[in-house]
Amino acid sequence: MPFELTKDSVERLETAILQRNADTIRAELEELYPADISALLAELDPAQGHYVLTLLDVEVGAEIISEIESDTRTTFLKQFSSAELARYVNVLDSDDAVDLLKEQPVRVREEVIALLDDREQARFILDLLPYEPDTAGGLMQKELVKINVRQTVTECVEEIRRQAEDVEKVYAVYVVDDEGALLGICSLKRIILAKRGSKIEQIFEPDVIFAHTYDPAEDVAALMQKYDLDALPVVNVQNRLLGIITIDDVVDVITDQAQEDIQAITGVSAPVEEDDTVWAIAKSRLPWLGIGMVGSLLAARFLGLFEHDLLQLVPALALFIPIVGSTGGNVGIQSSSFMVQILADKSGLEMDLWQRMGKLFAVALVKGLLISAFVFLVTWLLLAHPLKLALVVASSLFSVVLLSSFTGTVTPIILSRFGVNPAVASGPFITTANDFLGYSVYFGIAYGLYHL
Repeated sequence: MPFELTKDSVERLETAILQRNADTIRAELEELYPADISALLAELDPAQGHYVLTLLDVEVGAEIISEIESDTRTTFLKQFSSAELARYVNVLDSDDAVDLLKEQPVRVREEVIALLDDREQARFILDLLPYEPDTAGGLMQKELVKINVRQTVTECVEEIRRQAEDVEKVYAVYVVDDEGALLGICSLKRIILAKRGSKIEQIFEPDVIFAHTYDPAEDVAALMQKYDLDALPVVNVQNRLLGIITIDDVVDVITDQAQEDIQAITGVSAPVEEDDTVWAIAKSRLPWLGIGMVGSLLAARFLGLFEHDLLQLVPALALFIPIVGSTGGNVGIQSSSFMVQILADKSGLEMDLWQRMGKLFAVALVKGLLISAFVFLVTWLLLAHPLKLALVVASSLFSVVLLSSFTGTVTPIILSRFGVNPAVASGPFITTANDFLGYSVYFGIAYGLYHL
């Protein structure tokens, strides 16, 4: 049964900690996965969490630490000495160990590396530390199983047994030459089914998908999604095999990307967590709200230009202002969201930009015709407004749909070209811009028809 974090479960654990009841604490946590325990510890005081971890096996404690959110973990690990951290780093995968150490001050980082009993782990960590976290090198782990292309299947099995002691999950065996250059991949199934005495060069698959250490994390995630990979080998510029990226790390990248896009769409300018301060959360939301407010004030000022002219002449025009504004905003968000999806899909382009623009324009044309025809009939026949007013509203909506579709399509492209997250175009920016655009078109057409 999946674990559910509740107030009662936290209080029971806190009570056991205050009583220093080690047996109760172990019993409470015995049936839980490390990810569940990390969620519990995040609700405790760091000193209490430290005490809990001292009661658990080092391997379990290491998994728990690796599952804790980065911001929470930084505060949590201040309770640990360098010697204590080294015990956990010894048994972590190299990529998780590097993530943990990069969060620590340089002095603590160097002390922990010096205290590691596993010198191979220390070497792995030193190899990975220079890579930026948002690159393939920053995502990869050094633990893998590799075999020389000239070895036999029997030798390969023995090598797998030897190397797999330090590898938590064996996804495949990577084939290299004498220089360590990646030649291909060999599945465990092929190795098991191969005839005794066969050589690796006879059974390995040379067509292997790989990443370079400098490839962006987003490209790595897209590559693994496209080819449905559990693991991806990483090579340097000399094509030497350096490590692999596993699916769990890519899931983290995809999740982070989705969170960034959601925050951009909703107008949140900085990443925030639920447990951040009120001021931090408010500050992250104010910039785009301020921009939207300025845009709304400009739109109100624009409407004021017609206060003593059109609105006094035809007061019914005011009834349809919300329809024009909301339609423009909705159409713009639809178009920009669709374009953001297209820009995010780097798996291949079936149509060039102009073909895409033409198709989106055709879609906007259909939507505009249907919406404007429907509103024209309702305004003229059901609401019994004058024919001229019905024409103004219908023609305005048709124009607004076309223009909003255009701005919603073009804006993400422009932002992407300048290195700005195109998801920004799907939020308050596009809504405010299309509100102003819709009012301009509406009163422009009304002014033209009523002053003929």
